[in-house]
Amino acid sequence: MSTLLSLQNVAHFLLGKKMIIAKSERDLDKMRGVGELIADVREVLRGMVAPGISTLELNDAADKMIRDAGAIPTFIGYHGFPYAICASVNDEVVHGFSKKIPLVEGDIVSLDMAATFNGFVGDTAMTLPVGEISDELRQLIRVTEECLDAGIAKSRANGRVGDISAAVQQHAEKFGYGIVRDYTGHGIGRQMHEAPQIPNHGRAGTKEKIRVGYCFAIEPMLNLGSADVRTLSDKWTVVTLDGKASAHAEHTIAVTADGPEILTLTREQKRQLRAKASVSATS
Repeated sequence: MSTLLSLQNVAHFLLGKKMIIAKSERDLDKMRGVGELIADVREVLRGMVAPGISTLELNDAADKMIRDAGAIPTFIGYHGFPYAICASVNDEVVHGFSKKIPLVEGDIVSLDMAATFNGFVGDTAMTLPVGEISDELRQLIRVTEECLDAGIAKSRANGRVGDISAAVQQHAEKFGYGIVRDYTGHGIGRQMHEAPQIPNHGRAGTKEKIRVGYCFAIEPMLNLGSADVRTLSDKWTVVTLDGKASAHAEHTIAVTADGPEILTLTREQKRQLRAKASVSATS
C-alpha cells in the first residue's frame, strides 16, 4: 500500500525526523517468511483473475489465506481501510474497494496486499489482464513491471534513494506514461510504512544513503494518460483525472551486501531466480 496523500504532510514531518531502520539477520529471516507468505497469496489470486470473478471474491480469498497461515491482513483497519486487499480496476490507481461487480473481458485490475507475521510486514502488488486486453494496456502493465525491476536494481548499498526514483522515472518516460506523484513507495519492517519515502520520480544521487539491512517497498504507479489523480467520495479510491487506465506493481526488498533481495517471491520463484543466476554466472 502506497503512502497516503492525505497523510503526506504528517508523513513528511515524521519520516523526516525518523531514522531508517536497518534490519538484523534475524529480522530479515522473519521478513523473508512473511514475504513468501504474501507472495503465495498473490500468486493464488493471479490464478483466480478471469472474467466473471468479483474483486470481493478475490478479497475474501486473500483474507482467508492470510488468516489460515496464522498471519494478519495488514490493510484491514489501517487508518480505517475496510478490506484485506486494495482492488483497483481500470482507471482506479490505488486503494480501490473490493466490490461484488464481476470483472469483464478487457479490464485490468491492480491487486495490492500485505500481511503481518511474526511482527513484520510483507507488501506486494500486481496489475493483471482480465481475459484478452488491448496491446496498449498490455504494454502499460509490462512497462510498470519493468520500472519496478529498474528501481530494485538501484537498491544497492552506498547508493541513494534518489537513484531508485530516477530509474523508475527514466524508464516510464520513454513510453510517455504519467508517473503518479501523489503516492510513493516506502520503507517497511515492523510497520508497513517506515522511513524513507520512495517517490517514483527524482534525481539520481539525491535523498537518503542506502545501507545494508534497509528494507523497501518499491511500487511504481503509471497512468496511460496524465499523471493527475483524484480521490472518490469513499475517501480512499484514487482514480485518474482523465479516466484512462493505470497500472501498479510492488515488491518488498531487502538491501544486502550482495545486492537487492526480493522478499515477496514464492519459494519456487526464488528457486527459479537462483537457477537463472547460476546459468548467467557460468555462461
